Amino acid sequence: MQTATNNSLLFLNWQQAPWFKEQTLDTDILRSCDQIFQNCVNITNLEQRTSKLLGDILALAGAQWGGILFRNGLVWETLTETGHRPIHLPFDACTEVLDRDASCFYQEAKTTPWKYLVSPLPGEITPNQVFILAGRNLSQADLPMMVAVSRSLVISLKLSEREHITRKRLERMEKTLDIISCLTEQTSTAQLLRIIAEQASLLLGCERTSIFLWNKSNKELVAQLAMGMEDQELRIPDDKGIVGNVVQTGQSITVDDVYSDPRFEKAVDKKSGFQTRNILCVPLRDRKAKIIGAFEAMNKKSGIFSEADDHDLQNLGVHAAIALQNTNERENLIQTAKHFTEEANKSFSLIGESSNVNNLKKQIPLLAKTELPVMVLGESGTGKEVVSRALHFAGPRAEKPFIAVNCAAISESLLESELFGHEKGAFTDARDLRQGKFELADGGTLFLDEIGDLSPGGQAKLLRVLENKVITRVGGSKDIHVNVRILAATNVNLAEAVYHKKFREDLFFRLNVVTLNLLPLRERPEDVIPLAEHFLLVYCQQAGKPLLKLSPEARKRVQAHNWPGNVRELRNLMERIAYLAPGPRVEGDDVAFILSPQKQDEFDPMLDEGLAEATHQFQRTFIRKAISRVKDNMTDASELLGLHRANLYRKMKQLDMKEAGGEL
Repeated sequence: MQTATNNSLLFLNWQQAPWFKEQTLDTDILRSCDQIFQNCVNITNLEQRTSKLLGDILALAGAQWGGILFRNGLVWETLTETGHRPIHLPFDACTEVLDRDASCFYQEAKTTPWKYLVSPLPGEITPNQVFILAGRNLSQADLPMMVAVSRSLVISLKLSEREHITRKRLERMEKTLDIISCLTEQTSTAQLLRIIAEQASLLLGCERTSIFLWNKSNKELVAQLAMGMEDQELRIPDDKGIVGNVVQTGQSITVDDVYSDPRFEKAVDKKSGFQTRNILCVPLRDRKAKIIGAFEAMNKKSGIFSEADDHDLQNLGVHAAIALQNTNERENLIQTAKHFTEEANKSFSLIGESSNVNNLKKQIPLLAKTELPVMVLGESGTGKEVVSRALHFAGPRAEKPFIAVNCAAISESLLESELFGHEKGAFTDARDLRQGKFELADGGTLFLDEIGDLSPGGQAKLLRVLENKVITRVGGSKDIHVNVRILAATNVNLAEAVYHKKFREDLFFRLNVVTLNLLPLRERPEDVIPLAEHFLLVYCQQAGKPLLKLSPEARKRVQAHNWPGNVRELRNLMERIAYLAPGPRVEGDDVAFILSPQKQDEFDPMLDEGLAEATHQFQRTFIRKAISRVKDNMTDASELLGLHRANLYRKMKQLDMKEAGGEL
């Protein structure tokens, strides 16, 4: 036992304790140390555990007060205590205990009732700390016990601190996992950034967080979300400030006092009105560990940012970066799909000025909002599929599939497989599972073209699906529910087909809820020029050529043609002209050499009539067609023929023709 210069101080360290020499340990001391370790295990709360340890040690030693003190420079501060505190504490003895690294018994004077046992608490967790017991009945004989108990206390505190740190890490890991799970559910970038900022602040216990993305091409960092500056744009050079240093070096930075750090940009605080105290800034990396920005936390609410905060913010930053990329990609896909939908809607808009087209333009927006089946009737080439697509893209199913099926092209043997799909091995050539048209159109629109040519067996199967909205793949047994809107089209008179038992009446009424009629192009001549100009614009753009204009002669020839192939024929003509026309505008001859020849029964003069009579006959026929095309409007007919109205009447009189309403 080592005695100090002052006789009131007796020192004893661990190696000088009696049990090192005698290899024995007092039973009471052993029991006390064991009790300390038991309390360390049984109580999970760190503060409660420390208080319990001190209370047990007081009871063991018969002391009135116990506490742990910390030396902060030249000042001693009390970390924790229990019992009745003495008026005076032996701070000088505490200092000497730390210097000697040995426990001591201390009594100021033999006449004072208070006696003290002071012991150092060495280690990383308890630096500059001492443990003190104060009581009236303490003696020098208690010093070995104090040495043993203090050592047990240090070990217990170390274990408690490590367990506390481990528990906190687990709690943070659980919180981080919850945050990550929440991030994956977000579809909006703005909402995602808001959640990242809020959850990161809660996780780290700080006041604010900011996310900066690195725009390398502009050499700047753009704040995607700076809490407190949501309505202000914050852009900083990528080589300035703490954030710039982080993205350039790839190393995280912790600053306990930002105003003492020259890297801190005080202008940001000035702009936002926020007073920054300390900062933790970590690099933001994508899934390939490439730096794409920085993640910044400001003002730790208690103390300063720790290594654990650094680790957690970097870990959260990886998942936040991935979530941001995924959300951006999702938003880009949605935006692209929306753009394609808008472009498709434009592509399938109705062109024309006739009453028939104008009525369709009014009906389609109304019908598009409903789920009613629509039957589109019209000759081949009139634009039945265009009308059907317009119905689809103008409605709530616009972003879902539009699947077209040509019923006339499906054989009876392949009908079920084509419409409903088949399982692998269902028949000889079924090498893979295949979805049918109904499955492919799920959520969208199924367009059944040439429905009048569907076989009787196909009609029965189609009716069953339309009634039940359930399909079964060929070779399968599982019912598959489908949600499709049905649009049908035909150039067949279905009512007559039903009368002749060629089309099922029940299917006819199931499909024919609403009917849209498309007149042939010859019955709506006012649509010819608008359609021709529209197709010229489209195909000139595709051909990379300047827009071609129709000359007056070309307009006359186009207007005068009968268009037996309807809009499809006109579209094909304009496509060929766009690619083949040699000049900057479309001349009459450019149209003439491509247009279909006149049918023989339209004008076939007898050779024995002579040239003069044949010429008169051609002119009569040509004028009659022009007047018929404009529905007997003589003013329009004269414009179509390139004549003044008076000259047209004069010409008709020369040809022995009556005015409109007579022979015409």
